[in-house]
Amino acid sequence: MHKFLLVLFFAALNFSSYCQQKNPAIPIIKVGVIPQGRLNAITDVMGVKVGHTTIIEGNDVRTGVTAVLPHSGNLFQQKVPAAIFVGNGFGKLAGSTQVAELGAIESPIVLTNTLSVVTAMNAVIDYTLNQKGNEEVQSVNAIVGETNDGWLNDIRNNHITKEKVIQAIQSADTGVITQGSVGAGTGTVCFGFKGGIGTASRKLPKNLGGYTVGVLVQTNFGGVLQINGVPIGEELKQFSFSDKLLNNVDGSCMIIVATDAPLDSRNLERLTKRAFMGMAKTGGIASNGSGDYVIAFSTAYTIPNKPDSAVFNIPMLQNDFTSPLFMATIEATEQAIINSLLYATDVTGYKNHTIKALPKDKLIQLLKKYNRYAGEK
Repeated sequence: MHKFLLVLFFAALNFSSYCQQKNPAIPIIKVGVIPQGRLNAITDVMGVKVGHTTIIEGNDVRTGVTAVLPHSGNLFQQKVPAAIFVGNGFGKLAGSTQVAELGAIESPIVLTNTLSVVTAMNAVIDYTLNQKGNEEVQSVNAIVGETNDGWLNDIRNNHITKEKVIQAIQSADTGVITQGSVGAGTGTVCFGFKGGIGTASRKLPKNLGGYTVGVLVQTNFGGVLQINGVPIGEELKQFSFSDKLLNNVDGSCMIIVATDAPLDSRNLERLTKRAFMGMAKTGGIASNGSGDYVIAFSTAYTIPNKPDSAVFNIPMLQNDFTSPLFMATIEATEQAIINSLLYATDVTGYKNHTIKALPKDKLIQLLKKYNRYAGEK
C-alpha cells in the first residue's frame, strides 16, 4: 500500500512539473503584406465553424477527423457556392464532381485519413439525413478529403468510426482553432517534419472591399521547405531527394478556402488556383504520389434547395475587383501551411516511427540570419 501511494506521489509530481513547463516559443512569421484577421484563422469568416476529433490510442493509433462547416444552419437546404481545384489527383476527394458540376456544397466538409473516406462519407450522410427539414432527402453529396497518415498511424485497421466523424461535426465552433498535431493532422508529415492542421486569414482594407479570406490546411506533403523566402529545408539539410530524405516527397495537402466576398463558383475556382500558388511558395512540389486539392466556398449568400423562383438574383463581385482576394488567398494559404508546422509537436506512433517537429530554436536562428525574424508568441 505504501509503495502504491509513493508511486502515485511521484507520478503526480512529474505531471505537475510537466504542466508547469512552458510551450516552446512559436516564432512570429509575418507572411505577405495584407493584414491578418482577428484570429488569423478560417473562422474569421463569419459563421464558419471548425471541429476536431483526435484519436490517440496505444502505441500505433495516431489519426483523427477535422470538420469545416460553412454555416451553422442546414447546409443541404441552404447550400453555399463552391469550387474545387485539383493540383495533383493522387487522392480521394469524395463529392468533387458534383461540386464541379453544380457549383455548390451541401454538407459539412470533412478531412480524415485515406482509408477512412467511406466511413466519413457515411457519417456525413447520416448527419445530413437526420437534420430537421431533411426528412424527404434521398441524395446527399458528402464532401470528404484525405491524406495518408500511415507512417505514424495504423491506417489498415480503420480506427475512424462514424461516431468519431459526427463528433467532429457536432463539436465544430467559431473562434480559436487548435492547430498542429490534432484532428485530421494528428498523424501527418510535411517536408520531413511533423505536419498537421494549420489555419490563417487575411482581411482586406475597406477600399479593397473589406472582405475576409480564411484558409485551413491538412499538410502531409514534401518538397524543400521555405519560410518567407528563407531556405529552411536546405539550411537544415532536410528536404526531398536529399541523401537523408530520399523518399519523403509523396503525401497530400488538403486546402479549404472560405471567404465572405460575393463570388460565384467560377470566381471561387479562380481563388482555388491561387491557393495552390501559396502552397508552392512554401516549397511544396505536388509530387506524383501527392493528392493536392483546394476547396473554396463563399458565405456571402446561400443557394436554397427549393428556390422560390426560377431566377437567382444576387449581388456578385465583378472580375476586375477579384485580384485583392487572389493575393489574400495566396498569403493566407502560405501562412496556414507554415502554422501547421509551427504548432505541430513530436509524434511517435506506428511501429515506433517518430517524426520530429520543426526545431523552433534552429528556425529562429535562421530567420535572424536572413533578417526575417519578427519575435515570439
